[in-house]
Amino acid sequence: MTKVAFQGEHGAYSEEAIRQHFGPEVETVPCEAFEHIFAAVDRDEATFGVQPVENSLAGSINKAYDLLLEHDLKVHGEIVLRVRHCLLTLPGQTEDIQQVRSHPQALAQCEGFLNRHGYKAIPWYDTAGSAKELAENPAPNVGVIASKLSAQTYGLEVVQEGIEDLSFNYTRFFIVGKGEAPRSQNAKTSLVFATPHSPGALYGCLGEFANRAINLTKIESRPRRNRPWQYVFYLDFEGHWQDEACSQALLGLLNRAAFVKLLGSFPAAVQPEMEVNAQGALLQI
Repeated sequence: MTKVAFQGEHGAYSEEAIRQHFGPEVETVPCEAFEHIFAAVDRDEATFGVQPVENSLAGSINKAYDLLLEHDLKVHGEIVLRVRHCLLTLPGQTEDIQQVRSHPQALAQCEGFLNRHGYKAIPWYDTAGSAKELAENPAPNVGVIASKLSAQTYGLEVVQEGIEDLSFNYTRFFIVGKGEAPRSQNAKTSLVFATPHSPGALYGCLGEFANRAINLTKIESRPRRNRPWQYVFYLDFEGHWQDEACSQALLGLLNRAAFVKLLGSFPAAVQPEMEVNAQGALLQI
């Protein structure tokens, strides 16, 4: 059976993403920290690890990108999970909630809902962790914000689902593992590179892709951890590194960059479909 490591307690959104991608029968391995995900795969305690890399509202998760640079594991796939926050409580106490516990980011994403109901927000170390704690140590007048999976895992009651203030709340995950993913048609490639400290260096590197009509889907800079005030660039583009145009672009990048590390080519996740209403607002289909 495929074993997949993730950070957090059972019921975490990462575990929900794993089940969305691998199916309900997958065996999940909870880890205390992001570093332990990579260690579990390195030691063959898990076949893959699922690591969140960015959220559509909060942005990139810097620690995840630093670990991808430090380790030799490759990206085997990506998952896009629609995050639906739920208000949970002990069975039979849905009318008595006064305070709500959860991770600070989840509390912030549900701030309007909490204020409308007059709930006091209590920061907790983890969304699923707050659900686990309430189930193991029942307390009156307490609710938690976590996933629907957390309610199923810990026997809590869902008071209300989809309480986030903004509905376009998605988290993107990388599936990391040993070796390379099988080649696929709808591929995406992720890499990290650094440029020489000279005028036009970044422009020249990116031009290798533009000149071959390769679409970039993400670019982000991060400080080089061993060289103050120097930066590395994380780049995603459409296509597999073995495609002719992509391989030529990579060859050109290697000739221009100070270093290049290929993080992997993998099947691109299906993106949520959007449409625009008469007022110009995005709607989820």
